[in-house]
Amino acid sequence: MDPQSIVRAVVERIAPGPVPAAGWWILLAIAAALLVVVVPLLWRAARPAVTIVHELGHAGVGILVGRRFTGFVVSADMSGHAVTVGPRRGAGRIAATWAGYPAPALLGAVLVQLALLGWARTALFAALVILLLSLVFTRSVHTLLVVLLTAAAVGALWWFGGAALITLLTLAAGVFLLLGAWRHVAAVMTGGRRSDDPQQLAQLSPVPSWAWILSHLLVLAGCSWWAGTVLAGHLL
Repeated sequence: MDPQSIVRAVVERIAPGPVPAAGWWILLAIAAALLVVVVPLLWRAARPAVTIVHELGHAGVGILVGRRFTGFVVSADMSGHAVTVGPRRGAGRIAATWAGYPAPALLGAVLVQLALLGWARTALFAALVILLLSLVFTRSVHTLLVVLLTAAAVGALWWFGGAALITLLTLAAGVFLLLGAWRHVAAVMTGGRRSDDPQQLAQLSPVPSWAWILSHLLVLAGCSWWAGTVLAGHLL
């Protein structure tokens, strides 16, 4: 392909497109996302996506509050951590630490909106760019491989997938991130460790860990309501 054809093909894959008529495909996307979250083998394979978004949530808010993002790690047990450099205490550190658990829910709700508004291809392109940029900040071979595989899957779907398939899978990804966010917070509530975000937030502030967990739950509930109202509007 000549350069002009490549540019034209890229632009065509970024521009918004038509949304399939509401129907079975929405229920299929929801069912697929639910299946991935509740089946242990599927959850283990897909969980790194939630972890990546979690860690990039720390990074993104950290940058917004003036901290310097130096890297992140996704461990073999699919947990992770991001490193931002700045004051050891204070509002900026608290904001960056708090942002991890809400990030997948917020992104999931946004993906649901974009998929049902015809912006699925645009969303995939943006996700691909962010994943490729984040490769610079990976700090282990395992993390590099996880991000590369995720970027390859997103890139292949964006470039080769048809409009209907891209819309269905983008919607499924959004619902999956929402449900995955709930599962992550539930895991912290039932078996939290000192290294988990709510415990760290309790050490950084006079607010107890249960209150920080409650704040996460409120954000997850708001994101779920936002996405749920749009889904219901297309189904009813």
